[in-house]
Amino acid sequence: MANYRTKLRNLGCPELSINSLKHKPTDRCQPAYNVKKPRKAEVNFCPSYPTGETQDSLEGERLALLSEVKKRHNEKVVKEKMAKTFAYRRQEVVRDKPMMAEFKIRWPGLFTVAEVEAEFVRITTAPLVSKFLAQLDQHTAQLIKVFEKKGGSAGMKIRKMLAPITQDETVEKRRECTLRALCVYLNEDPNILFKEYLDTDAVERELQHIILGIYSINVEGGDATTSPADVGIVIEGVEVLHDLRDIASTSALMMGFIYALNLSYPKELKAFFEVLQKVFLQLDASRLSSKVQMLKNKLYE
Repeated sequence: MANYRTKLRNLGCPELSINSLKHKPTDRCQPAYNVKKPRKAEVNFCPSYPTGETQDSLEGERLALLSEVKKRHNEKVVKEKMAKTFAYRRQEVVRDKPMMAEFKIRWPGLFTVAEVEAEFVRITTAPLVSKFLAQLDQHTAQLIKVFEKKGGSAGMKIRKMLAPITQDETVEKRRECTLRALCVYLNEDPNILFKEYLDTDAVERELQHIILGIYSINVEGGDATTSPADVGIVIEGVEVLHDLRDIASTSALMMGFIYALNLSYPKELKAFFEVLQKVFLQLDASRLSSKVQMLKNKLYE
């Protein structure tokens, strides 16, 4: 087994050859240069093409998929073609790092709730929204107890963010307030990720300036118990999903896009996304930063 990985790389296994220094520029052949590797417990990070398929045949499937997504009530065919072209799409994401606007044009079938969840399962073999919400609900009561012990200005902000729970006792509001308070508890700014607007025009004006964010359009004149008129996800100034249900499920879908597009976590929210990944989705849960490890210890006291 000593040279097993070398033999796989020589056979052309993309998961290994993509990290080979022989494939890097001759003047930059050091391990730190642009090394692409699984970082968030991806099981299928850069899979090989299916047996009997080539780049040309899968490109033909992609072109056929462009017309299939325009048809009504065609979810089954789209799902089959998306599954078939997964390796081709994944290698494009990992190798070429396409811009969001270009990638959405090439793969419009990915930009639905069902396909984001399916892509996450293909990459990690784990469910997305259901597991995320189940773990969030399981830890919410203890999280609120931990938040209430926080002092100083951060504690005041957290209590203000949790206040709507007393007016709106729905599980959706409870989840949303918990996620916002979690950001503050980790000494990070929730306003970097969660954007709130009162009308659609404001979203369209601000859209191009958002690198990674979740927006909600609130009803003008509404209170804490009023559900937002729209919730969506923006990546690199492109609206990738809209008309979503609530902030918590949208946060789960945001994680799905981060995995599907091989994105890095924003530095300003690194601890928050680490909690989403390692505590709520339980991916690579054995290796935690000190800040997240301390929070996890408090959840199991």
